[in-house]
Amino acid sequence: MCFPFFVSNIDCNLWYSFKYIEMPKINVRRTIIVNKPIEVVFKEVNNFNNWKDWSPWLRLEAEADVIIEPHGKQYKWNGQIIGSGEMIIEKEVENVSVHCDLTFLTPFKSKAKTNIYFNKVEEGTEVSWTMDSSLPFFMFWMKNSMENFIGMDYDRGLKMLKDKAEKGVVPSHLEVNGSVNFEGGKYVAIKRECKMNQMFEKMPSDFSKLMPKAHQEWKGLMNGNPFSIYHKWDLKNKTVSYSACFPVSEYPKDLPSEFSTGVYPSSKMYKVTHTGAMDHISNAWSAQMMRMRNKVFKGNKRVHPIEVYLNSPMDTPTDELKAEILFGMK
Repeated sequence: MCFPFFVSNIDCNLWYSFKYIEMPKINVRRTIIVNKPIEVVFKEVNNFNNWKDWSPWLRLEAEADVIIEPHGKQYKWNGQIIGSGEMIIEKEVENVSVHCDLTFLTPFKSKAKTNIYFNKVEEGTEVSWTMDSSLPFFMFWMKNSMENFIGMDYDRGLKMLKDKAEKGVVPSHLEVNGSVNFEGGKYVAIKRECKMNQMFEKMPSDFSKLMPKAHQEWKGLMNGNPFSIYHKWDLKNKTVSYSACFPVSEYPKDLPSEFSTGVYPSSKMYKVTHTGAMDHISNAWSAQMMRMRNKVFKGNKRVHPIEVYLNSPMDTPTDELKAEILFGMK
């Protein structure tokens, strides 16, 4: 009879501990410069009817149900990939700030305060997007990951807001192709590890070394479209390890020392195609990751994700650039 009493006392103590435990706090802030006056940028933000063009979440699931109130100050969403919830503009100061209450219903219930601030600068408008929220106590271990994921979403959203305000359109379109078979094969590559924010500088530089060799000296060996292999993303240290590659039927002789060779395995892959500016290709990556997290497909960690380039910025308008993002699947 003592044993159940002992257990019930432990349960009581745990219950009181959980009741008063502090929830893990989440704080995110991201900033961008938009080359337009504050009045223009503010109007893109203070009406949810405009968010359909640049929201980093609505972009990921075109078929999600979205209901926006006519006044544009409240909207609800419900999707298989982006979950469900509601956002309300509870306060705004014209050309200064927009303050929102955000409620997530699925995949788990939580609330957040989000704020967007506008500041006049020499180049136009500095836009800062913040979030203050908390996680359920049992998810404390996800705090850093959640801040990184939300931060990346904010980065995507601010880039699209910038294009929408400056150009009137966001050159980013997603097509979810689903399961495909990727043939794989031999490749020549330049492998690099760098900071994530350096990748858009380093990768074009790597391909500018690879492609002249491929077209001028090894043209007869080329066997498909150039691609990148992403070996590792380190969100904590904000680094990425990748290989810039072109496929070959046979390895060239006398490779420069900075070039390497490899074989990509024939694999079952989940494909998403992105059309538009490479600045927005992270939309396709997020679409892939969210589908994998929501078990639309089961990822295969042994097969590194790849990015296949179907045309070239050398002879293709920015909004017509096309790339396939493929994740290994079981």
